Amino acid sequence: MLNILLVENNVNSTLLEKALVKCGYDFLKVQGGASFLTLAKAHDPDVIIFNLDTPSDPLISSLYSFHQYKPLPVIMFANHCCGDTINKVINAEVSVLIIDGLTGVRINSIIQVAMAKFNQLQLLKEALEEARSQLESRKQIDRAKTILMKTQNFTENVAYHTLRKLAMDRNITLGEMAKNVIAMAELLK
Repeated sequence: MLNILLVENNVNSTLLEKALVKCGYDFLKVQGGASFLTLAKAHDPDVIIFNLDTPSDPLISSLYSFHQYKPLPVIMFANHCCGDTINKVINAEVSVLIIDGLTGVRINSIIQVAMAKFNQLQLLKEALEEARSQLESRKQIDRAKTILMKTQNFTENVAYHTLRKLAMDRNITLGEMAKNVIAMAELLK
């Protein structure tokens, strides 16, 4: 069962609460957006749902900071939202933003869509980070090969195979060996 943090600024609104109860979700409700950071860190929710009149800049900034700490699916219902605020909300990685459309009937499907979108975004981020890491490793390997070619008069092929053999002998990755060669070359300058 999902653990949901519900952040609302409308004290009289019970529509969302009733919909969550009807769908069988456990949730913790908090009034106002300022304290959601503390509660989110303390209660470790699976999803955060905001029900606001208008998302404020401090709230959006806090949400962005929280995503750096712990990414989570976030659903935001807002009564009003201008174009600039919509862009800020999207940049803060809100999974689903619904403007002037809070209905209890759709809450389960909205939560499922938010989680699916969030999971897809996380996979893309992981793939991007892996690609960046591989590119950085490739750059380090090329730089280490260049160092070996200049200092040892190796051909590119021999430099690569030397790096590879050194990495295998030390049971480390080729990228780590390349970093070691570069560090050694810097020391000997």
